[in-house]
Amino acid sequence: MTDNRTERVLEVLAATYGSKPWNWHTRQTPFQVLIGTVLSQRTRDEKTDEAAKALLSRYPSAEMLATAEVGEIAKLIRPANYYNTKALRIKEISKIIQEEHSGNTPDTMLELMRLPGVGRKTAACVLLYGFKKQALPVDTHVHRISNRIGLINTRTPEESEEELWKMIPQKYIMLCNELMVKHGQNICKPIRPICQECPIIQLCEYGLDRQRA
Repeated sequence: MTDNRTERVLEVLAATYGSKPWNWHTRQTPFQVLIGTVLSQRTRDEKTDEAAKALLSRYPSAEMLATAEVGEIAKLIRPANYYNTKALRIKEISKIIQEEHSGNTPDTMLELMRLPGVGRKTAACVLLYGFKKQALPVDTHVHRISNRIGLINTRTPEESEEELWKMIPQKYIMLCNELMVKHGQNICKPIRPICQECPIIQLCEYGLDRQRA
């Protein structure tokens, strides 16, 4: 059964932020979305895009990255945190895709999660943004905001994904991640959220509690 409040929250966020992805790496090919999402781990979006553009303008495909020097990859992705570790991982992922998938990025959750360093959230991002398939990536923004608002009460992103699938209307499944990420970056920050400017404060348990305090 659809939770009407959940639908209203997403409707207002869509009207506020729009439905098109803001980040460069989420508007690219499936392989480039994959590499960009790997780069995004523990890295701010603007630094992720800076690193992704530098790397993928030089090596846009799995075939090219599979033969690139790890040191060159690391140099290009220096804006991203843990760039040395990520360079090794990107090289490994690219070799597997080139050798085992003929250069084609896998398009199922199971196959994507078999790649080194690719967890459920990263795989879901590739399916959603790269292949335009129905998927629900639950990152720190989605997990934190959906709990803060009071839509769900969960302890882990995995639990959040399971609960959100049950309540998000079909037409918003593919928008949920983008909208909550935008809201988390602009208003619903981890520390000192800007509740006085929040477009969904009347639908938010946390915001209403702050108003009453």
